Amino acid sequence: MILESLSKLELPATADFHVHLRQDELCDAVVPTIRKGGVNVVYVMPNLIPPITKVKQCLDYKAKLEALEPKVTFLMSLYLHEDITPETIKEAKESGITGVKSYPAGVTTNSSSGVVDYEQFYRVFEEMQNQDLVLNLHGECPKQLGITVLNAEEKFLPTLLSIHAKFPKLRIILEHCTSAPAIEAVKQCGPTVVATITAHHLFLTIDDVVGDAHAFCKPVAKTDTDRTAILQAAVSNNPKFFLGTDSAPHPRAAKSSNLKKAAAGVFTQPYATHTVLDALERACKEGTLKEEQVTMEVLEGFLGKHGRKFYGVEESKEKIVLKRKGEKVGDLVEGSVDVVPFRLGEETWSLTWKT
Repeated sequence: MILESLSKLELPATADFHVHLRQDELCDAVVPTIRKGGVNVVYVMPNLIPPITKVKQCLDYKAKLEALEPKVTFLMSLYLHEDITPETIKEAKESGITGVKSYPAGVTTNSSSGVVDYEQFYRVFEEMQNQDLVLNLHGECPKQLGITVLNAEEKFLPTLLSIHAKFPKLRIILEHCTSAPAIEAVKQCGPTVVATITAHHLFLTIDDVVGDAHAFCKPVAKTDTDRTAILQAAVSNNPKFFLGTDSAPHPRAAKSSNLKKAAAGVFTQPYATHTVLDALERACKEGTLKEEQVTMEVLEGFLGKHGRKFYGVEESKEKIVLKRKGEKVGDLVEGSVDVVPFRLGEETWSLTWKT
């Protein structure tokens, strides 16, 4: 299949297994853009202020999201914190919560309450394994001597492997992989360990990030070699790898280059499906991928089928249609919040829902 030669493409609705939908006005503005990206299932991150550590808190948040967009399935998570106990995990399972997200302390947005010592949560992990809840790992080590944004993910991999060895039946997702070593580590683990890959990391390298606050996220994009490994994983049709955009909106002011430190996050939600297709097409043009690698089976697997199977979500009956009409990435966020989408002004596909 050659994307460049296509004028029209029909796919099952995309499932996005890593999104940040924020709270208050920002949440109100962002949630209506989910289906604009061709997505009807999302896995929601819990790093609000305060973080979601209680089951009731999580269910209240879900109810708000469903009221804003009833045509989207919201899978919910708790924030790994000392308040989370084995009893919390049992309650979460009974309440339909899907997993628990782990943030290393201080590495990204709203992660100040994150994990310092993973061993203190072994009882929680054991109960998660018993209850079949998913552990979502932000795979970076906190900043310390010898650790930078470029090696923080690779330095975290022994922690992933040790948790997997201790709890081999625990379903674990290494979120937003950015490096070749991370891809290889996930491949070497058993079938209970998988990984998400973002849309923007299929585009970016560290050179793109330097000087562009709107391309800055955590973990940061790495080298050309790492991006190639991520692209190859995305088109491998290996069920261990599927889409989790890590779409993370911030008001324009929080991404300003005038700030001492811009907020970490890239906003792709309104163009989730489009961005993946554009990235794969560009990779074919530059020779990083071969055109014959991008098949319908590959697209359907990466954009939804693999993730749905891992999470136990039924395959989509809804379809999306993408056409080439010369559409450009625009500002699709309505309301008083000003959020800049990734690749603003660049040409992309036009997307509609099949009726």
